[in-house]
Amino acid sequence: MTAPRRVLPGTTYLITRRCSERRFFLRPSEAVNEIVLFVLALAARRYGVLVHAFCVLSNHAHLVVTDTTGSLPGFMQYLDSLVARAVNASLGRFEGFWSSDASYSAVEPLGAEDVLAKTAYVLANPVAAGLVRRAAEWPGLWTSPEQIGAAKLTARKPQRFFDPKGYLPDEVELQLTVPPGFASAAEFRALLSSAVQELEEKHRNALAAQGRRFLGVARVLAQSPFARPAAGEPRFELKPRIAARDKWRRIEGILRLRSFVDAYRKAFEAWRSSARDVVFPAGTYLLRVLHGVQCARVRT
Repeated sequence: MTAPRRVLPGTTYLITRRCSERRFFLRPSEAVNEIVLFVLALAARRYGVLVHAFCVLSNHAHLVVTDTTGSLPGFMQYLDSLVARAVNASLGRFEGFWSSDASYSAVEPLGAEDVLAKTAYVLANPVAAGLVRRAAEWPGLWTSPEQIGAAKLTARKPQRFFDPKGYLPDEVELQLTVPPGFASAAEFRALLSSAVQELEEKHRNALAAQGRRFLGVARVLAQSPFARPAAGEPRFELKPRIAARDKWRRIEGILRLRSFVDAYRKAFEAWRSSARDVVFPAGTYLLRVLHGVQCARVRT
């Protein structure tokens, strides 16, 4: 039995979603960039999700978001489904778009320093992948630290796939906000810029030590969207749901998750036995949405 997700309002996440067979379906292009930004803005507005940062590489995407309403699975289902259908249409294909190994990964950074570290990881990802020397050179969707807490992006409805006379708006705005836990937008931007620069330098040095060169923008754009990296990818690794540099905070977070899973499974067994008055732990999502089960109140 797969462990249930705990979905609590006000939680910040690092989201990762990978393409099927690691293929380059999200390779930067005008069509892909337009589609992903438009759908992300729609999904964020529809589900009350705050978007802090993003980076869309050719075969996977990273988001840093805060789920204000406890609707993360709905947000991801809407985002994944519409992006898959629209990009597939632009590529002339109909098969599965996202990896079937698992659903999206949602890792909860437990402290402000962990949120900062995960956001820097996202923004330095094009350099870590050996694609460009500086992340700002990445031709796909990417958040500059200077945009966070300052920029309001306007996403226009793409001409491909979307009905020009349909119910979706012709344009939608996406405000890039600062994650909770920081004194000001200026403080967060300064800390993030420094962290990204340090990571970029670290990745450049590692690549040089391996005798490798960066692929470069021209070669990235020349790749077929149906190609994939030659090297294999590790499988059957741990899939964390929390992240914390502090050992004791990490242990506390693991214990909270374990307590949630235990309480959920006990309540689920009782519910399957027709005990409809059973109370599920706070953070229960699917049974609450589909069957209206009772849930404990979220502690503030």
